Amino acid sequence: MKITVVAATGGIGRHLLDQALAAGHQATVLVRNPDRLTPEQRASDRIRVVTTDLADPDPAAVERAVAGADAVLSGLGARSNAEAGVAERGTRALVRAMRSTGTRRIVVVSAAPVGTVPSPGRPTPPRYDPGDGFLMRHLFGPAVKAALRPHYADLARMEDELRSSGLDWTVVRPPRLTDGPATGTSRTALGQNVRGGWTVPRAEVARRMLRLLDDPQTVREVIAVAR
Repeated sequence: MKITVVAATGGIGRHLLDQALAAGHQATVLVRNPDRLTPEQRASDRIRVVTTDLADPDPAAVERAVAGADAVLSGLGARSNAEAGVAERGTRALVRAMRSTGTRRIVVVSAAPVGTVPSPGRPTPPRYDPGDGFLMRHLFGPAVKAALRPHYADLARMEDELRSSGLDWTVVRPPRLTDGPATGTSRTALGQNVRGGWTVPRAEVARRMLRLLDDPQTVREVIAVAR
């Protein structure tokens, strides 16, 4: 399969790239700084590199990155509240490029709290996610959303872009991300958070995203993944 990996040097993106190559896929990477790729990745004949800053994307570069791809995998997201906006702007550019080139399948990473965050496309979301327990609803969830409000608002607008895109999208919402290997034992839930799912390794999120590419039941759905 020919896969475009967006933000391939980020926390989840680097796992997406490594796992895609290990599975035998051809990869195009869309990155801001190709120097952050490893020497082995830069030397690989199965990796094509396209450079642009998705905070202010070059439409022609984004089209080159997605043209001919069977699917797009995006680990795009702000690394801090100061970078909030990159997920919305970058995903909008991806959607436009995919429409232009005829590429349809895209799987992106979002975050567990986003289901209760208002956005222009969902101005009155549920107050609580049905998968969250008492502590998450009344203690930890409100505290996290207050601390990362710009970040989650950006991701909520990113999800709006996908819902109105007409593409074959899937949104993956993990809780707090950790380091460590893919476990192969994560749980998933359709349309709501995983009950009692507090953390998940980045590598495991990447593994799930790759597996979702061929699952038609997850097209135009939100999937939660957690330990």
